[in-house]
Amino acid sequence: MSIVFSALVAVFVGFAASVAVILSAAQALGATPAQTVSWVAALAIGTALPSIWLSWRYRMPMICAWSTPGAALIAAASGFDMASAVGAFLLAAVLMMLTAAFRPLGALIERIPMPIASAMLAGVIFRFVAAVFDEMRASPLMVLPLLAVFLVARLFNPFLGVIAALITGIAISFLGGLAHWPAGEVVLTGLEFVTPRFGIAAMLGIGVPLYLVTMAAQNLPGFAVLRAAGYSPPTAPALFATGFASLVTAPFGAHMSNMAAISASICTGGDTHPDPAQRWKAGVIYGFSYLVIAGCTGLLIALLLALPKALIVAVAGLGLVGSLTGALGQAMSSDRERFAAVIAFAVAASSLSLFGVGSAFWSLVAGLSVLTLDALAGRLRARS
Repeated sequence: MSIVFSALVAVFVGFAASVAVILSAAQALGATPAQTVSWVAALAIGTALPSIWLSWRYRMPMICAWSTPGAALIAAASGFDMASAVGAFLLAAVLMMLTAAFRPLGALIERIPMPIASAMLAGVIFRFVAAVFDEMRASPLMVLPLLAVFLVARLFNPFLGVIAALITGIAISFLGGLAHWPAGEVVLTGLEFVTPRFGIAAMLGIGVPLYLVTMAAQNLPGFAVLRAAGYSPPTAPALFATGFASLVTAPFGAHMSNMAAISASICTGGDTHPDPAQRWKAGVIYGFSYLVIAGCTGLLIALLLALPKALIVAVAGLGLVGSLTGALGQAMSSDRERFAAVIAFAVAASSLSLFGVGSAFWSLVAGLSVLTLDALAGRLRARS
């Protein structure tokens, strides 16, 4: 029963804490209600199948998830529609599979300084966290209780802070008459194919940053969680499996599947099972639970859309506080790279768009350019 409980808690935490960010991304791309349902259902499938296969094949809790920082990046982008975004999702999936197949590509990505990559992620996420307090001005009676519950709940369990805030917000919404069920028929679930369009702006503004953010903020921490629990995860097969799942589900709106970190930490410890060799079963149960979610995605999204906008914004922002904390810590960790990281953070947090390409890509360009100039200046000073 502890295996089942751990798997279900991991599913609840992973879904409830991040689905609001997916809704924000779908809204930013102008997705229709059917496309939004398809997006989340495809993500659930792309999370379920690799989790089941990898956990069963390698007999360890290989917990997969979707890229929440990647969804935040998409939501922060502007000027793109679903067709161009799907083309970018396919590029990110192919890059992930190439990373698994060709070690030199993975080595090249690893050469990007972590402070710069983390600063880009922090800049993208910052907008969502700041939006919590912007929304507080318009809806203080909704946002203030959520913030208070979040801050208190995280003292007892950091995983459940966002969940407690979401449950509180749902209760306030329905008891206060603030929830309004969407008009029209509610579908149970569905997948809708989106014909991809491949444009340079979307590739550089969404595709490449999505790949980099997923590698730096999701896959690397996910493997670290498994290693910390005493496992030796098969890196290349895991990257290929999640990349292939992303490739298959991208035409239905799913942006990226990857290794999980927070959800994985729930299923890899001794509370799941005293015997590490038995914990892989949690990964299988976790995966089948996500298939259930895929089967009722429409109802779950209808419930979320019935809630006030302030609640969705607040939950999305609070759900990214932990990611922002980690990204800022990484970005500021090196004295030598701190200035370049600050520049990268500022660019990513801005609304900059040049040649149709968004701020996430230019954040990397700016940070790496400043870092290169600093290195050249250091060499010139050393010679003189």
